[in-house]
Amino acid sequence: MGNHRADRRGHRAAVSPTPATSTAGGARAAGGKRKATRRQSPPSLFRKVPAVPTIVGTVAIAAAATGAIGLGGGQLPGAQNIELSAGAADSFSGTDAFNFTGSDARAVALSRDSRDRAQQEAADAQLKAAVEQQSQQRNAELASLAASAQKRADQIAKNLWVVPTVGYHLTARFGQSSGLWSHNHTGLDFAAPSGTPIFAIANGVITSAGYDGAYGNKTVETLPDGTEIWYCHQSEIGVNVGDKVIQSQQIGRVGSTGNVTGPHVHIEVRPGGGDPVDPYPAFIYHGVTP
Repeated sequence: MGNHRADRRGHRAAVSPTPATSTAGGARAAGGKRKATRRQSPPSLFRKVPAVPTIVGTVAIAAAATGAIGLGGGQLPGAQNIELSAGAADSFSGTDAFNFTGSDARAVALSRDSRDRAQQEAADAQLKAAVEQQSQQRNAELASLAASAQKRADQIAKNLWVVPTVGYHLTARFGQSSGLWSHNHTGLDFAAPSGTPIFAIANGVITSAGYDGAYGNKTVETLPDGTEIWYCHQSEIGVNVGDKVIQSQQIGRVGSTGNVTGPHVHIEVRPGGGDPVDPYPAFIYHGVTP
């Protein structure tokens, strides 16, 4: 290969054209009138066109300079294009460059938190309503139970008796015999100073009031079950026939009218308005000990 290259170089040297100056000189010598002119080859167009790498480099530098001027200091290249692209996409399709539909990540998170908070508040409200409903039901049941208890207490209170006076002592009991009575004693005597108040033993209606011989001033109270209570020897009667009286209400005063040896109130108990029974066990049965 070395020889071949040498041959080629030698060949090129051998065929080099003869300088045109010799011919031009001959022409000048022959004519004498025309100046010798040096012929020059026409300029090549490719000598004035820059090389391709130079063009590419120049374009790149110009583009970089333009981007730097447009973006300003500290802005990343291409950021403006991203923003415009996102805006364009959002305007036409309702989505941004990161494929969020109509809102960014923060808005989505806030919406989710609001939804969760609303659900929690709704659950709390429902629980509170259930608790309040149970509380109301329980209160209603307690109120009903209290009403029943009060009703029973009232019934018991109606059946409870009280002693007919205060500051007393018992002087004569049921069934005793004495020359003071034509037959055995038919009641229970509560001796007390004259004028001491006499109280209704239980709730009832006054069915008789007035003077009655040996009984003196007498008041008869009829209880709801038909039992009659007689209050005898009063110095003063404080009620009239038809009056409704309640337990512990004052109905008269202790006296010594009728067949007596001293002031007292004679109490008789007559179930159904019949014959008298011993008042003492009747008082015990109805919750009081004379």
